[in-house]
Parts: sequence; C-alpha cells; structure tokens
Amino acid sequence: MATTVKQNGQITLPKAVRDHLGLTPGSQVDFRQTADGSVILLRKDHASQIDRFEKLRGHAGEGQNTDDIIASTRGEL
Repeated sequence: MATTVKQNGQITLPKAVRDHLGLTPGSQVDFRQTADGSVILLRKDHASQIDRFEKLRGHAGEGQNTDDIIASTRGEL
C-alpha cells in the first residue's frame, strides 16, 4: 500500500491499515524506528504494551559462548 505525502507533511492512512489497527477519528498513533531503520505504526494505546518488551530485546550480556554451554551440558567442563 502506498500513499502520498501532502505539501504540509500530512498523509492519509489507507483504509486497510486503519481497519487493521482499529483506528477511528481521534485515535492516536505512535511511530517507532526499528534497529534496521524501518518505521512501524502502532495504535497509541497499544504502544505501552510493546514498550515493556522492547527493553528486554537484544543481547543478554557477556557470558558463556555456545561452545562453552554445549561443553558444560555434556559435562566436559
């Protein structure tokens, strides 16, 4: 689906997108940029649900690598 950006920066969301997100006149939306540079559109009241998981995303931190974990599981360490 595509839409055109008007001179003042406004766009019209395609009906399929509005229906999918359950947007009605007066609904608020939130735009988020992802790590790969894409932008996602969320219904504002659903954005807080995403936020609590977003902070858990990414690398678990320093620790054992895969080979160490496998060796430990086999009792080799």
